[in-house]
Amino acid sequence: MPVASLLTVWLLAPVPAPADTLHLVNDAADARPLVIYGVLDMPQMRPLLADFHRRNPDVDIVYHNLQSIELHARVRQQHARPEADVLISPAMPWQFQLANDGLSAPLETAMASAWPAWARWRQELFGVTFEPIVMVYRRDLAARMAPPRSHAELLERLEEMPEPLRGRVVTYDPRLSGAGYTYAVEDARISARYWALVEALGRSEAALETTTSAMLEGLSDGRYWIGYNLIGSYAQSYVNAHPELEIVVPRDYALVLQRMVMTLRDAPHPRTAERFVDYLLGEPAQRLIATETSLGAVHPGITGLGTANALRDTLGDAIRPVRIGPGLLAPLDTLKRQALLEQWRQAFDNHPPEPSASLTSTLEPTQEPASP
Repeated sequence: MPVASLLTVWLLAPVPAPADTLHLVNDAADARPLVIYGVLDMPQMRPLLADFHRRNPDVDIVYHNLQSIELHARVRQQHARPEADVLISPAMPWQFQLANDGLSAPLETAMASAWPAWARWRQELFGVTFEPIVMVYRRDLAARMAPPRSHAELLERLEEMPEPLRGRVVTYDPRLSGAGYTYAVEDARISARYWALVEALGRSEAALETTTSAMLEGLSDGRYWIGYNLIGSYAQSYVNAHPELEIVVPRDYALVLQRMVMTLRDAPHPRTAERFVDYLLGEPAQRLIATETSLGAVHPGITGLGTANALRDTLGDAIRPVRIGPGLLAPLDTLKRQALLEQWRQAFDNHPPEPSASLTSTLEPTQEPASP
């Protein structure tokens, strides 16, 4: 069998590893290792790792898929002698904090210098995806009311139809989710009516979850009818396989997060780390992101579906990317965090949501939903 075919087979059947770890290796004695900590599920990350390995067969890759809090804690614990070379995470405030604290290394390449200024900090931290924060609703909701297509319309539905929607709207719990907390901070910054929406969610006994996956599962099985502030990349992949659900990018404004990549300052394998980050900024990787994942490509030279350019063409000024810069540190301020979460607590204390497991759907579907 040709060497290229052998490599392809090896990539399709990597060495056994835990479910949250992927190894891509070869038999070369002088192989260069690369260790990546990422907050990105295997189906989204695997095409990029496989393509990079094909282009760099001398590199052995170990990818650890972690929760954002776990990634941050590991890096802090390994401060002096890190295990990882590269970090990829959508927890933008925490990634920026690591870079701002001096744990990142600059990337001095032509592609790093040319990367859009709005998607990087110095040449140390780079946003490589463009992921809108969306709403998802059950298609059979239309039998009862017009599905909301903006934050303003969601507030209207909650104010005008509180009883039908009681316990049927779901969103992140910002007290337990770093992602949910980040979106709450950004929503409050952008919208003058954000706290009116939070109050309406509290009055309607909205359900609170800690992951987009949990919200999608509840929507699919009928416990929830409307989901607010879900990560668009995960939602799109799920909705593609669940025709009972519809995804909506809010038309009044749409938050956009970016998965931010950085090379650690004391990376054990700095040269391979630089090669990988430079690869993520290049057109081949960005085209893969646009076509083989639902993450959204940033590269300004790439157009069409699955790109930042396409989303901007559709929504124009309604696009609100979370800004990369010192402002990301504000949500981590203890007093500001306590103040925001206290407002959330007050909104929900008088109308605590029922446990999600006790909810049963009373919405009559217009068609038989697909199996979750």
